[in-house]
Amino acid sequence: MRRLLVGLTVGLGLLAGCAPRATRPTAEEKPDREVTRPEKPPPARGWLEEGLASYYGPGFAGRPTASGEKFNPQKLTAAHKKLPFGTCLRVVNMENGRSVEVRVNDRGPFVKGRVVDVSTAAAKQLGMMEKGLARVRLYRCADKTG
Repeated sequence: MRRLLVGLTVGLGLLAGCAPRATRPTAEEKPDREVTRPEKPPPARGWLEEGLASYYGPGFAGRPTASGEKFNPQKLTAAHKKLPFGTCLRVVNMENGRSVEVRVNDRGPFVKGRVVDVSTAAAKQLGMMEKGLARVRLYRCADKTG
């Protein structure tokens, strides 16, 4: 049995050496058109995300957030799906131009098309209390990091 295994191993090794090697195409074999890549990436758009914002209802007051702190509707906080906790965001309401700076302390919203949930205090500053939703753009705060 051992001889059979050794024989198969040696035989397969010899066969592998007989395989043709991969070569690069010659100049004649290359396609006529070449792929061109831009030298510089396109300029940054400045904002992180655009979409709908909603706000936390009154039933969430005092409940723990994903970061572990208790939700306070009077603080300027927000929920975002991916940004690190503590990240400072400037949320701009594109319908009326109002903006507010909030700190990410929770995860969400988990509704398609929504990019951020803001606290009640932030929603008041954005002027979105009556409609409940607003089209917004998210920017990183200028001097603060998270």
